[in-house]
Amino acid sequence: MPVFINQKTDIGERIDVFLARGGTLSRSALARLLQNGNVLVNGKPVSKNYRLSGGEEITVNISEPVPSEAKAEDIPLDILYEDSHLLVINKPRGLVVHPGAGNLTGTLVNALINHCGDELSGIGGVTRPGIVHRLDKDTSGLMLAAKNDFAHNALCAALQKREINRVYVCMVRGLPKPENGVIDAPIGRHPTKRVRMAVVPNGRTARTFYKVLEAYAGHSLVECTLDTGRTHQIRVHMAHIGHPILGDSLYGPGGLAGKALRGGSGGVPPVSGQMLQAYKLSFKHPVTGEDMRFEAEREF
Repeated sequence: MPVFINQKTDIGERIDVFLARGGTLSRSALARLLQNGNVLVNGKPVSKNYRLSGGEEITVNISEPVPSEAKAEDIPLDILYEDSHLLVINKPRGLVVHPGAGNLTGTLVNALINHCGDELSGIGGVTRPGIVHRLDKDTSGLMLAAKNDFAHNALCAALQKREINRVYVCMVRGLPKPENGVIDAPIGRHPTKRVRMAVVPNGRTARTFYKVLEAYAGHSLVECTLDTGRTHQIRVHMAHIGHPILGDSLYGPGGLAGKALRGGSGGVPPVSGQMLQAYKLSFKHPVTGEDMRFEAEREF
């Protein structure tokens, strides 16, 4: 139950911003604590919009991690790296990350519990133990998982500070112009289609850097680097500029890619799923400080 005494220099600052500066909890974790009434100012719970007036006593009630209710399942894992603090996993397309409605078993979390046992960090709660960041079911590629709470907190803080670099490759319809650029457009829940995200005026800041790697007849291979990490960010941003990802059933077209236009030989293989892969991941090890860099074999 840490207690902070707010200084006069912090007057006017939102409480979630003030607490996030400490770096021990991610913004998402703080949002949950605030929503659940676990952040008190002078003994009273406040919302994330509370602005400091100076001299308040702030108490953050952090509950002990709840043991995961997910069951261990012997599901093969493609582990690129593992030590006593973390794992780097190459997630296949089609594997759900954590249990949820319609996917109570057969998830990455079930596999991690089986592989790590009691080592797995409990910070993610009953459904997301060890999960630092997630990938959509139909997105393949590199993911981080934490094996203890110290590593989990440190990696979530690094993610919040944009110190974890995630690079994706995708096949999109058409040829983006310019071929190198940045999509800076806020993302929020779609106003009418609640299962979708969309670029909306009051959405959260979202920024994606992109670069065309190859151009084909009607389709392009594009590398995308996340500056922020919003839900479905690359899928939403590429669709927003008129170049949706092939095989994306929610935001884009299906079908086959065309013959090579330049930069390669042969055509692009038939689309058998969402053509989006997280193929590069780099970060600083939360314990050793070592620069960690990983690259998965490209799928297309």
